[in-house]
Amino acid sequence: MSNALLDNQSITIGQGVTFKGSLNVPSKAIINGTVDGDLTADELEIGPTGKITGLITARKIDVQGELHQVITCKDHLMIRSTGKVSGAIEYSEIEIERGGQFRGEMKQVGIKTFG
Repeated sequence: MSNALLDNQSITIGQGVTFKGSLNVPSKAIINGTVDGDLTADELEIGPTGKITGLITARKIDVQGELHQVITCKDHLMIRSTGKVSGAIEYSEIEIERGGQFRGEMKQVGIKTFG
C-alpha cells in the first residue's frame, strides 16, 4: 500500500479537538483529542492526551491516553503505562505495561487451541 493511499484512509484528531459522532476509518486513526461516539478503524492509536468514549472496534489498539465504554479489539490490545481503559472489552491478545490501568469486564475471543 502506498503512503499516499494510507494517508487518504487515515485520520488524526489533534490535541484540543473534540469530535462527537461516528467515524469509520479504513486505515489508522490517531487520537490526541477527545472523541465521543462510535469509532471503527483498522488500527487505533490513542496518544497521551487522547480520550475516547463510545463503541470502539479495531484490529489493533494502542492506548496511552483513555478509552472507555465498549471495546472490541480483533487482534492486539496494548495498554501503555499511561493508559486507562474502562468498560467491556473483547480482545484476542492483550498486553498491559506496568502502570497501565484497566477496570471492567474482559473476554478473550479468537483463542487458538492447542492440540
